[in-house]
Amino acid sequence: MITLENDYIKVSLAAKGAELQGLFSKETKLEYLWNANPKYWAKHSPVLFPIVGSLKNNSFIYQGKHYELPRHGFARDNVFNFEKISESEGIFTLTQNADTLRTYPFYFELKLKYQLIDRKLKLTYEVKNTGTSELLFSIGAHPAFAVPNTPDTVYEDYYLSFNADEQLTYWKLEDGLVANETKNIALNAHKLKLTHELFYNDALVFKNLQSNSISLLNTKNDNGLHFNFEEFPFFGIWAAPDAPFVCLEPWCGVADGVNHNQELSGKEGIIKLGAGETWSRFWEVACF
Repeated sequence: MITLENDYIKVSLAAKGAELQGLFSKETKLEYLWNANPKYWAKHSPVLFPIVGSLKNNSFIYQGKHYELPRHGFARDNVFNFEKISESEGIFTLTQNADTLRTYPFYFELKLKYQLIDRKLKLTYEVKNTGTSELLFSIGAHPAFAVPNTPDTVYEDYYLSFNADEQLTYWKLEDGLVANETKNIALNAHKLKLTHELFYNDALVFKNLQSNSISLLNTKNDNGLHFNFEEFPFFGIWAAPDAPFVCLEPWCGVADGVNHNQELSGKEGIIKLGAGETWSRFWEVACF
C-alpha cells in the first residue's frame, strides 16, 4: 500500500489498477471512501480504460478484426509502475504489453497523477499515443464514497446536490448496454435524495449533465464532500443493490448502445488521438 498525505488528508493507493483505496480527513477523523466489502462490491475506485462500460457481445471490430474486452477494460486489473514525486504527489504509469495487444491493438502510455492540494485530492488522467497510428480509447472514473460515513446517519439521510441541473435525464441500461429509452428525475432545489431503489436497475447514465460539481451531503450533520469535474461528456451514478455507498463517475466514453454495430471507430464517445499526441482530464474531491 502506498500512502500520500499532507496536513489535512491522507490517501491510500495500490499499484494494482493505480486504485485509490482510502481517503481520510485528519480534521473530521472520517474515512470517505467505500471499504470494498466483497458482500456488495470489492473495489474502491477503479480506472475505466480503454473502454467505459460494456461492449456489445464484449467485443469490438477494428480494421475488420474482432477483439474481446471485458466490461470497463483491463487497466483496473493491471499493475502500474509508481513514482513518488513528494509526500503529497505520486504518478502511476501503465503501457501496452503482450497481453493488452492481443485484446486492444494500440500503443499507449496511461498516467494517473494523484495530488493533495490542501483539503482536496486531485486525480489527473493523462493518455499519450506512443504508436504510429491513431489511438482510439475511452476513459472514466469510478470512485465509491461511503454512505453513511458517520454513525448517526443512515443511507436515506444523504442527498446529492448539483450545481447546475434542475432536472436529470438518464438513459436506461439493458444488460449493461445503453437502451433507447430515457427517464426524467425532477430535483428539489437541485437535490437528489439517495435511496437504494434508485439503483435497482443498474447505473443512472447521463449524456447531457449540466453540472460540473456535485456535493454529497446529509440532513443530520455538516460532514460531506464536494466532487468537481471538467469536460467529461458523460456521467454515471451507481451503487450495488442495497450497498452502503454511492459512485460518482465522470466519463469520457460510455457503454455501447443496444443497436451499435461494434465498430470501435464509430463508438459513441470514443476519443481519437493522433500519433505522439497527449490528452488529459481531471477530477477532484474535497472532504469536510
